[in-house]
Amino acid sequence: MTPFDYVSVLISIILGLGITQIMTGVADLVHQWNKVKLYWPHLLWIVLVFILHIQEWWETYQLHDFDEWRLPTFLFLSLYPVTLFILARILFPFNVQDGPIDLKEFYYANFRKFFISTMILTVLSIASNIIVRGFMGDQIIQISLFCILGLVTIKNYRKEWVHQLIAIAMLATFIAGFIVNWNSWIIK
Repeated sequence: MTPFDYVSVLISIILGLGITQIMTGVADLVHQWNKVKLYWPHLLWIVLVFILHIQEWWETYQLHDFDEWRLPTFLFLSLYPVTLFILARILFPFNVQDGPIDLKEFYYANFRKFFISTMILTVLSIASNIIVRGFMGDQIIQISLFCILGLVTIKNYRKEWVHQLIAIAMLATFIAGFIVNWNSWIIK
């Protein structure tokens, strides 16, 4: 077993727990379908956080060339999957009473938690990229999204069009990132 094999197991478990939270949350919503009032920006966040889990698992493989691992490095690199897990957990209502599940109401009651978690992910991602690969040009987009999310969080904006625009911008950023980095999403 290589050092990478050893450390990647725990990272994979944490990511797997986050994916389990998302899949369980979606299954719970489907199970209670007749009580659920959907809200598309919230659903888009669920999809985006799921993709982030898969992307992090995929990106973790780039660390396979590290011959030595130090505990502080591992602890730092594990912060991203841990934060993803927390984000996956807070995306879904729990302890739901017998009444309806209004995802729009839930979203606006919790969007600041989503955004703060996403801002933490952005900081961790940028720091990790600088440590592992150096500063990358597409991080300007991450920094811009960080600033937008920060502004909306601090100002506590609740205008629906702002949140819809953020959800669309996040999706567009993901799609653009996949297209631009198409040839780097390869495992050899």
